[in-house]
Amino acid sequence: MLVSNNDIVIEPVDGKKGRAAFVDLGRQFAAREPHYVPQLRSEQLELVDPAKNPFFGHATVQLFIARRAGKPVGRIAAHIDHLALELPREQGMGPGTGMFGYFDAKDEEVAHALLTRAREWLAERDMTRMIGPISLSIWEEPGLLVKGQDHSPMIMMGHHPAHYAGWIESFGMTETKRLLTYDLDIQKGFPKLVQRIVTSGERNERIRIRPIDMKRWDEEIRTVLHILNDAWSDNWGFVPFTEAEIDHAAKKMKPIIKPRLNMIAELDGRPVAFMMVLPDINETLKKVDGKLLPFGWFRLLRWLRKPMGAGMRVPLMGVLKEFQSSRLASQLAFMMIEFIRRNAIEDYGSKRGEIGWILDDNKGMVAIADTIESTINREYVIYEKAL
Repeated sequence: MLVSNNDIVIEPVDGKKGRAAFVDLGRQFAAREPHYVPQLRSEQLELVDPAKNPFFGHATVQLFIARRAGKPVGRIAAHIDHLALELPREQGMGPGTGMFGYFDAKDEEVAHALLTRAREWLAERDMTRMIGPISLSIWEEPGLLVKGQDHSPMIMMGHHPAHYAGWIESFGMTETKRLLTYDLDIQKGFPKLVQRIVTSGERNERIRIRPIDMKRWDEEIRTVLHILNDAWSDNWGFVPFTEAEIDHAAKKMKPIIKPRLNMIAELDGRPVAFMMVLPDINETLKKVDGKLLPFGWFRLLRWLRKPMGAGMRVPLMGVLKEFQSSRLASQLAFMMIEFIRRNAIEDYGSKRGEIGWILDDNKGMVAIADTIESTINREYVIYEKAL
C-alpha cells in the first residue's frame, strides 16, 4: 500500500472481489464520456482474470485502486510481459521494459500517484523503463486516445478523455509511438489505380482470394495467426501469439466472424496473406447499454446472425515477410480490401469501415490507406519513461 502526502491511498487488488471492483470502477469512469460504448461486464472481467485470459500465462500483473477519504478515485495496472522482455529493444519492448494500463484518474494528483505506484512496482522487479498505456496485451487495447474523442470507438478500440494525455505528460512521460486508425466510405468505389491493380490480380491464375472456411475454423484461425506472427515479427511492439492465445482467440472470435468478410490470399495454393474484418458490435452494445439482461442477449444474438448496416473494422491483416518488399504484397492487400468491401455492401448494406490501428511509421500500410482515400479519424499514443 502507498499513501501520498494528500491522503491518497493506492491499494493492490486481487481475487474475484478485487477484480470486480477494478472493472466496475473503470466502467464508472467510462460512463462519464459522451461517446463511450458500454462493454459487456463479463468480457471485461475475463480480461483481468488469470484463469481465463491466457496473457497471464506469460505475464506478471498487479491491479491497483486509488482511494481518497475511502472513496475510489482511480485505477491502474502494472504488468510485465515476459515474452516482450525477450524481444529486441529497437522493436519497442525488450529487456527491462514494464508496462502500465487500465489507467483512470479523477484528477492530476491521483494520476501522478497511480503512475508513481506503477513505476515503483516495476522498478522493484528490476524493470528500467515503463511504457503505456497498454491494457493488458499489445493485442488488446494499446495506446491512449489523443484524437477522436468526438465519436464512438469501434469494436476492440479504447476510448479515453482528452485530459489524460496532459496528466501523463506532466508526469514526465514522452511519446514513443503513435497509432492511427483510418475511416473509409466503403460505398464509394476505389480510385482507378486500385481498380486496375485488383483487375490485374483477378486475371492472375496464381492468385486466389477466398473466404475463411468456417467448417475448418480451428485450422483456418491457426493459418491466419501464424501468418500474422510472421508478417508482424519485425514491427514495433510485436509480441508473438502463444498457442494458448491462438486457442483462446479462436473460441472468442468465432461467433462474430463472417466468412465473406475475412479473406485468405493464396499464391499457387499456399496461404500467404489474410485480412480480418469484424462487424462493429459496439453499435448494438450502445442500444442494450452493455447489458445482456433482460433482453440484451436477444438483440445481440439477432445482430450476430445478420449485422445489417454495421460498420466494419479491419483490426488485422498481414502478408508473409518474404513477399513484403514486392508489388505482390500491395496487390493482395488491395484485392482483399476490394472483395470485402463488395461483400460488406452486398450482404449487410454497410456504409463505412475503419482500418487500424496502423503504426504511424508503417510506410507500406499508410500508403495503402492513403491510396484507397481513407482519412485518419483516431490517434493513440504510447508513452515511455526511464525508471
